[in-house]
Amino acid sequence: MKLRRDVFQAIADPTRRAILMLLTTQTMTAGAIAGNFDSARPTISKHLQILTECELLQQDQQGREVHYQLNPSKIKEIADFIEPFRQLWDERFNKLEDIMKNYQSKG
Repeated sequence: MKLRRDVFQAIADPTRRAILMLLTTQTMTAGAIAGNFDSARPTISKHLQILTECELLQQDQQGREVHYQLNPSKIKEIADFIEPFRQLWDERFNKLEDIMKNYQSKG
């Protein structure tokens, strides 16, 4: 039975978010990724497995090494989902800023 992982549960973990941030600029092997953390390598491997199962990461076999890279289409899906919420909060903060400016100018 293949476990279906939820992408939002995957990115809820701070270590997995840190792994995603590491991979924004380059592909890396599991060992190189693990070298950035104090966690044991098997722990980082489990995080990589979860991110790969969620399709947030892609694996590229190069000889005996597996290189990990972001899956841009899956990252875009997350960004597209979050965008309406970002817009909503931007609008609310802009309104609050206008209220504060009016309040300060009257004071």
